[in-house]
Amino acid sequence: MKKFQALILTLILTSCGVTVSYDYEKGTDFTQYKTYHYFDDMQTGFSQLDSKRFFTELDAELQSKGFVLSETPDFIIDVKSVTYQNQQSSSVGMGVGSGGGGMSVGIPIGQGSVSRQIILDFVDGKTQKLFWQGVSREPTAPENSPEARTAQFKTVVLKLLEKYPPKK
Repeated sequence: MKKFQALILTLILTSCGVTVSYDYEKGTDFTQYKTYHYFDDMQTGFSQLDSKRFFTELDAELQSKGFVLSETPDFIIDVKSVTYQNQQSSSVGMGVGSGGGGMSVGIPIGQGSVSRQIILDFVDGKTQKLFWQGVSREPTAPENSPEARTAQFKTVVLKLLEKYPPKK
């Protein structure tokens, strides 16, 4: 039953509109990058619990792709997360006017939704230059259960690393 619930939750979260964009340094030989580590002084923007969830999922996915966590890494990972309130898009307009003049007021309806952006930077371990970046945008619900938050991070990490390394 728990596996079925997890599957349903994953399907719901997958359909919740996680979008990802990528950028990378053209001409990079991605085959040279086999080991990774994290920057020591990251300010992720995650809570301590969410940070643990995110990095557990990130490690699992990187290792499933054959990368190895190392103290002498080929590349170093930086993670930044920002949660923001989207602007309201619905309002009711009321107007008053006569002849050549008038006045109009827009009254907002409802509240703006909360979204999260996660930026994943891969930096060359020797040159300290950024060579790949993935940026995800997702609607987020801060009141999610721990299981839902873990499933959401799994979905985001899978989408972020879906096209890493880039195909030639």
